[in-house]
Amino acid sequence: MPVTRKSQFDSATLQIGLFEARGVSDACGDVERQDRNAVVLPLAGVFAKHDAPGRQVIGTPSHAVFVAADTPFRISYPGGIGDRALILRFGEELAPEYVDRSGEAALAPHGLLPAPAMMLRNLLGARLGQGQIDEFEVETIGLDLLNVSFDAMRKEKPDLRPSALMRRTRALERVKEAIAVAPSNKWNVARLAKLANLSPFHLCHVFRQMVGTSIYDYVLQERLAQALDAVLDSDDDLTTIALDAGFASHSHFTARFRSFFGCTPVALRRTASASRLTDLRKIMTARPH
Repeated sequence: MPVTRKSQFDSATLQIGLFEARGVSDACGDVERQDRNAVVLPLAGVFAKHDAPGRQVIGTPSHAVFVAADTPFRISYPGGIGDRALILRFGEELAPEYVDRSGEAALAPHGLLPAPAMMLRNLLGARLGQGQIDEFEVETIGLDLLNVSFDAMRKEKPDLRPSALMRRTRALERVKEAIAVAPSNKWNVARLAKLANLSPFHLCHVFRQMVGTSIYDYVLQERLAQALDAVLDSDDDLTTIALDAGFASHSHFTARFRSFFGCTPVALRRTASASRLTDLRKIMTARPH
């Protein structure tokens, strides 16, 4: 499987690496283990982490995904699309606040990132890829992203029996996988409810209860998160990016992008400089998550 891993930053507290998988199969890979706790922040593509029979977690550019140390898992790439991600590995000095005494993570397996964190993640990934590194700034931004990721994954679980919670989780992960593979599709509730084997009404209720947002807003966030990488990491025409992402027009895309990220795609491209990292960090740490 053509996978590349490149370490970009290493300190006593935090390691940051870039991961990329291209031309991949959708079959599960070999069993892996991490020697440190890690948070994976996908920049583009989609992957699935399998850590128990019949259980998977979908990772997309909308998500932060937690990988516990010394826990076996397998990775697959739904649709064979591949994946590109930042991986934040953190030392034991950070773990006690987020891991309970039994050694089990006090975190959900993944969570939705807020918009400023997505922008900061992509800009940090671009800077690291270009070798533009101020070590103090990179470590500080990495720790900020780690903390925001933890906040995103500290969601209360519904008060359900374990078996019922497992069924709901599996149903929603099937829906998330379908959306992640083709976010630009013309989705509707009926199609997604069929995938989940739930009624449309029940799917909408369960999705909002467990994910924290409506299905419509989730699809929109997936489209914008995928488009963010194209805006920052390519010179593609914005109309092409808009249509590829599933938006009806350049103006529709720009309006949604500005509403979610707080600036237009053109403005973000113009201000995607090293100093913008500091500006975005201030925005991210100032606003409630």
